[in-house]
Amino acid sequence: MNVKAARSWNPESSPTFWVNHASRLIVRHFEQRLRPLEFGWAYFPVVVALKENGRLTQKELAERANVEQPTMAALLARMDRDGLIAREPNATDKRSSWISLSAKAKARLPGAMKQLAEIVELATSGLSRGECATLIAMLRRIVSNLDRA
Repeated sequence: MNVKAARSWNPESSPTFWVNHASRLIVRHFEQRLRPLEFGWAYFPVVVALKENGRLTQKELAERANVEQPTMAALLARMDRDGLIAREPNATDKRSSWISLSAKAKARLPGAMKQLAEIVELATSGLSRGECATLIAMLRRIVSNLDRA
């Protein structure tokens, strides 16, 4: 971008500005609603993967969440500290352990999902189902464009 274009660029005229702004607000609302339940928004890729699969290794969770192993290790350490996961030895691979949702996480998950659904409803109020479907399609295209880059 040349200097003249950089000076004249108005971020609010860019869809990416609004995508980022909306995302930050949504995450802020998610965090406010999840905090009393001792959940964090960052936990949800792990929670969903464990809910769907029962138990997984750290490596499998990192792959499913599309994050590096050290990032997953730090996330799991926080979830362990918060009592949301249980670990058990992996009999076939002594270097890894099986990770599953704790009883505490399972008990609080319905309330957390309800809170997330309320924020989604708030964020999309006034949009028709068709508009929501169009928005999802456009955002998927943006993600696809960036993934290919």
